[in-house]
Amino acid sequence: MAFYSLFLPCILQLEVQYFHDRASFTTAVALNQSPAIDVTATIGTPTIAFGAEAGYDTTLGSFTKYTAGISVTKPDSYTSMILGDKGDSLRASYVHHLDLLKKSTVAGEITRRFSTNENTLTIGGSFPVDHLTVVKAKLNNHGKLGALVQHEVIPKSVLTISSEVDTKALDKSPRFGLAIALKP
Repeated sequence: MAFYSLFLPCILQLEVQYFHDRASFTTAVALNQSPAIDVTATIGTPTIAFGAEAGYDTTLGSFTKYTAGISVTKPDSYTSMILGDKGDSLRASYVHHLDLLKKSTVAGEITRRFSTNENTLTIGGSFPVDHLTVVKAKLNNHGKLGALVQHEVIPKSVLTISSEVDTKALDKSPRFGLAIALKP
């Protein structure tokens, strides 16, 4: 089944979208004197998918972004590899579901930034406390430790309390966050 759409929003942007079970294509063009052009495309199956996006600034005559990726999905895991930041970074990630309901997960990600010759390794997990509350945590090799608690206060509306601390600079104050997402 295919789905076509054509939008002409009030912000003077022309957007064309094509969605199919195995592929999608989207392009957006700003309708002004120096239009920016964004294009995305994906193709795949339920187990493997390929995608790419690009942005082009007609004023500068150059690409503002380009990214390409691949993902593989299995019943109990998900893995992906993304070449991003105009080819400056490569990110590989793996998520493994620990239970059949896919509520408890462990994950790992490694990012290589070529311009700075820097690698970042992050590990984390997500674990349900009960059917309304989830705890998530992550730690990277640079000492950044993050954690959050999400609680569904009313159906489809979530309260999130988060914190991040630099374990290599404990003299600095940790950062805290509070967010609520309300859905009708």
